[in-house]
Amino acid sequence: MPPAPHPTTYTERASVVPGAVVWASTSTGADTGPVLPDGCMDLLWRSDTERLLVAGPDTAPQSTEGEPGVRWTGLRLSPGHAPTVLGVRAEELRDRRVDLADLWDATRVRRLTARVAASAAPGTVLEAVAGTGPAPDAALDHVVRALAAGRPVSAVAADLDVSERTLHRRSLAAFGYSPQLLARVLRFRRALAALRAGRPPVEVAAGLGFTDQAHLTREVRRFGGTTPGAVQLGSGAKRSTAPPSGSSTVA
Repeated sequence: MPPAPHPTTYTERASVVPGAVVWASTSTGADTGPVLPDGCMDLLWRSDTERLLVAGPDTAPQSTEGEPGVRWTGLRLSPGHAPTVLGVRAEELRDRRVDLADLWDATRVRRLTARVAASAAPGTVLEAVAGTGPAPDAALDHVVRALAAGRPVSAVAADLDVSERTLHRRSLAAFGYSPQLLARVLRFRRALAALRAGRPPVEVAAGLGFTDQAHLTREVRRFGGTTPGAVQLGSGAKRSTAPPSGSSTVA
């Protein structure tokens, strides 16, 4: 019989970087649960190996195993912000976790690694790095808000006075998703929150514009690897963020 899973301790706080969150987790067991898509990207610090990594935007649940005692610190950047900080197209990192040294100059990464390793507050150093980059694009923020509110892609493109093809291209670069996929991921996150709050699946489906309850179930399986009923049953059981991404909580 395998050992019983243990939780991952997790804390987070609002960042001084607009729209970002600083989080920390320490695994105390083998099973921390899947990381779920949310449109965000994370700059990560793994303390035991002193590695800086980047978690790209996910399109499906990412299975992880927490090694006991491993301490992770992350800066979770809002959708569309990380590419301006990192200087890389989000689609190049979709469903990937890569070393920061693969994206930046090795000397720059060594200096940053030394700063983070010497700091008692690694998250603050990560914030400082992101704070030196360009500010989030207001147009991209509008895309996220509009799609989250259920506006059609054609209407969002019209808001920005661009073609749908241009919006598609910009979305891949900024979010790693097409506008249609970003809308689905954002609606999935809203559905998770509603289900965890105890709202009946049929009510959630109707309220968030799913075709029917079966459509909701398909989307929760697609992005969460579970069912609406399982989300509700586990809503009070645990909340953990599994390395190597702090982007999502388990269903």
